[in-house]
Amino acid sequence: MLKPAEKKKLADKARELREKIIEVTYTCGGAHVGGAFSQHDILVALYYKYLKIDPKRPQWPERDRFVLSKGHGGIGHAVILGDKGYFDEALLDDFNKTGSPFGMHLDRLKVPGVDTSTGSLGHGFPMAVGIALGARLQGKKFRTYCMVGDGECHEGSVWEAAMAGGHYKVTNLTLFVDRNGFCLDGDTEEIMTLEPLDAKFEAFGWRALTIDGHDFAQIDEAILTSQAEKERPVVIIANTIKGKGVDFMEGQTAWHYGGLDDQMKEKALKSIRGK
Repeated sequence: MLKPAEKKKLADKARELREKIIEVTYTCGGAHVGGAFSQHDILVALYYKYLKIDPKRPQWPERDRFVLSKGHGGIGHAVILGDKGYFDEALLDDFNKTGSPFGMHLDRLKVPGVDTSTGSLGHGFPMAVGIALGARLQGKKFRTYCMVGDGECHEGSVWEAAMAGGHYKVTNLTLFVDRNGFCLDGDTEEIMTLEPLDAKFEAFGWRALTIDGHDFAQIDEAILTSQAEKERPVVIIANTIKGKGVDFMEGQTAWHYGGLDDQMKEKALKSIRGK
C-alpha cells in the first residue's frame, strides 16, 4: 500500500516534470503534449518506484524493460530519463531540432535508457511480448512494462500481440492502456468502438484491471497486483485525461499535438502549479 509520504513524493515529482514538459514543448516549437500528460503519472510511478534500472548502466542486462508503444509520447519519456540521469538534461533544449539525438519518437540507438524505438503505432506491444518471452527462455528475472494508447488499440497488431501474450502466459509483462478517450482524429469510440475494452482483453486470456490513471494509490495497487499474478498476463486499463494538469488542454483533441507561445506557456505553468 502506498504510504502518504510516498504518494506526496510522486505527486510532487509529477508536477515538477509536467513543468519541464511544458518548457521543452515551448522551446522545440510543438509536441504531442496531450498524450504525454495523460500517460505521465503512470510513467512517474514506474520510474520513481518500480523499475529496476541503473542510469549509469543503461544496457545492464538485468534491468527491467519499458516499452512506450505509443511512441509519440516520447517528449514525456525523455524528460523523465533526463531527470533520472541517463543524459545531460541540457540536451533537451534542442529537442526535435536538427542534430539533436531526440526526435519526436525516441530512437534507442541515440537516447540512453530507451529500450525500443517506437512510433509506428501497434509495433511496441508485440516487441514487449517478445522481450518478455525472451527473458523467460533465457531464465532472466527482469520484468517488462509496456504502454499503449487507446487509439493505438485500433491497430490489428495490438490484438495479435494480446492473443500471443495470453497464449504464452507472459506473466512477466505488465501492459498499460492510456485510456484518455482521444486520438489524432477525435473520440476513439466515434472512430472505431473499443468498448468493452476489458472484456476484449479477458477474451484473449488476460486479467484486466481498470483504474484512475492519475491516482497514485490506484496505480500502485494495480502494479503490485500485476507483479503477483502468476496465471495470466495483466493489462491495466488506466482511465486518463488528455492534457492532464493544464486546464485549457484537458480533454481536448486539439492538444494531441500543439505548440506554445509565451502567453500560453505561462498560463500552462500557472495551471500546473495551481496558481
